[in-house]
Amino acid sequence: MAGERGGEELKLLGHWGSGFALRVRLALYLKGVHYSYVEEDLRNKSDLLLRCNPVHKAVPVLIHNGRPICESQVILQYIEETPFFSGSGSTCTLLPADPHERAVARFWAAYVDDEIGVPWDKAFRSGTEEERAAWMGKVAAAVPGLERGLTECTDGGRKGCFFGGAGGVGYVDVVLGGVAPYVHAMEKVSGERLFDGEKTPMLAAWLERFGELEVARAVLPDVDRVVGYVRMILAKNAAKGAE
Repeated sequence: MAGERGGEELKLLGHWGSGFALRVRLALYLKGVHYSYVEEDLRNKSDLLLRCNPVHKAVPVLIHNGRPICESQVILQYIEETPFFSGSGSTCTLLPADPHERAVARFWAAYVDDEIGVPWDKAFRSGTEEERAAWMGKVAAAVPGLERGLTECTDGGRKGCFFGGAGGVGYVDVVLGGVAPYVHAMEKVSGERLFDGEKTPMLAAWLERFGELEVARAVLPDVDRVVGYVRMILAKNAAKGAE
């Protein structure tokens, strides 16, 4: 996609398998913003990435008129708060206007990263099956809390099936949407169903409906490709653990 509009220059540094980069791509698609995309080789990071994110040296990085913004949730809030991203004709708003509702959305987005994302990442990086199972147990224990959050945000489904409630897809949906392919992939790889239709029916419905959206079909990678990526990561870390 072209990265200039009205004299503005926009570039995203990402990696196809990064759930953090995917959430930024989801937001930009929803906003209807054109940008240049640079696929990073995480085993041989570019000088541009290292210059733009010298602290974490990680994707995603959004570069707007030469100025980098790092960390996916920071980027999402920048996209929502900067007038440039509202000038494309899109009516999409990620965060509600009401301050309390905005705070609630930020709370659940932080919950996704802290209570689910962190232990899930540790499970991926585990060197033994016992360690991986322990971390996945923490993920499973956190999922019912997210189910309660979705139930509250949608008034038990009366306001739709997305965290944005009556407003449709919102901030938390984009944050969680970046890992939707991994939810499907983990079921294929290990049989673990994080969003179970019986235990967490709201999240199971969310996963199905989100995957049907145009933005998901346009941005998210094929699940089979993610399955191969997950298996590669698990095998690599298992080999390290056996050394």
